[in-house]
Amino acid sequence: MQRKLTFDVAVVGGGAAGVGAAVGAAQTGARTILIDRNPYFGGAATHSSVLTYCGFFTQGEPPEQIVGGVGQNVLNHLARLGMYEGPRRTARTGTVIVLLDPEVTKLALDRCVTEAGVEPLLHAQVIGAETSGGRISAIQCVDHAGMFTIEASAFVDASGEGDLASLSGGEVIFGNAEGHLQSATLMIRIGGVAADAHAHPLQVEQAVLKGKADGIEGLTKELGTIVRMPGGNQDVLAILCDEEVNGLEAGSMTKAELSGRRQAWAYLEAFKRYLPGFESAYLVQTGPQIGIRETRHIVGEYTLTGDDVLQARRQADAIARGGWPVELHPEPGKPNVWHEIKDKSFYDIPLRSLKVKGVGNLWAAGRIIDCDPLAFASARVMGTAFATGQAAGVAAALHGQQGASDYQSVRSELLRQEAIL
Repeated sequence: MQRKLTFDVAVVGGGAAGVGAAVGAAQTGARTILIDRNPYFGGAATHSSVLTYCGFFTQGEPPEQIVGGVGQNVLNHLARLGMYEGPRRTARTGTVIVLLDPEVTKLALDRCVTEAGVEPLLHAQVIGAETSGGRISAIQCVDHAGMFTIEASAFVDASGEGDLASLSGGEVIFGNAEGHLQSATLMIRIGGVAADAHAHPLQVEQAVLKGKADGIEGLTKELGTIVRMPGGNQDVLAILCDEEVNGLEAGSMTKAELSGRRQAWAYLEAFKRYLPGFESAYLVQTGPQIGIRETRHIVGEYTLTGDDVLQARRQADAIARGGWPVELHPEPGKPNVWHEIKDKSFYDIPLRSLKVKGVGNLWAAGRIIDCDPLAFASARVMGTAFATGQAAGVAAALHGQQGASDYQSVRSELLRQEAIL
């Protein structure tokens, strides 16, 4: 017999945006389900070892926290588990980040989701949508037992790839206007590093250059970042292995991940030879999945622009703040390109950029919201995704309860949930 589940709000994707959306919806009283194909929540943080939450703070001195609500709840859980004592400023770029431990992050997100009364559903892949009159009535999912259906009054696409928007007939674009994507990166976790090892990005660059001159094959990007993991261990996280990849296609993903793993071993060899304190280093983990920055974006009611971001523009229908500088990864192996927000402050993200055009009861969150390439390079990060996710979840829940969700009511509910606007 066909399995069928019924909820008020269904959220697709369990990364930062999905957790924000599901908890935000549940806190309105909506019966909410959170669906993810992985065995844990966290998205890029836990499944691609992107162990830094970016976007919680502005880059000014002192940093100003601009993400609260569900995001703050996650930070509180991390703190109670002994893995958060405040943000950290990086050496070369001066950006302000929250360092993560993957296992603690998984537990913190589990607690955040379940304590809010969200129904968690892992190991489930969304493969279709039933639509009528420009609205989604149900989504089709699959697990190893077969097909099943989830009905809901409203939906949030937090998949990172715009899967539900695409499946339901919503308007989407791929990459920028020319179809170009920002580079993907396979993260490398390295153990056995001396406690007093100091790997400034410029030292890393010199080690890679020496490795290339010495004939180590597979080295590409020279200027990257190595950060020490939290929690007192001696592991570090290296952010160097860039790949050009279409994150929607299995063949492209396979090629990139095989190449990325070859790169990881090459970087390890260069570090052992040329970085003081790395002589006994060993590879702890890659990935598991390569970190995809960009695939689809929705077409919404407003395109957040690079000028909005760089000029720290305020919006009447603001439902979130963004404060991460523009961080472009234009080509594999090339240095990142950075642009600073005016006064190292923040910009507003309008509700209009979350509303999927063509589907009346679908909102988007995270890196798939409607924004141009410059704005995307800032708004895509996970701290900001918690905020856009919470807003999307609240908008979807209010739409299901009231038949509409204007920005005033969404803002009012977000403030009740202690979001920062």
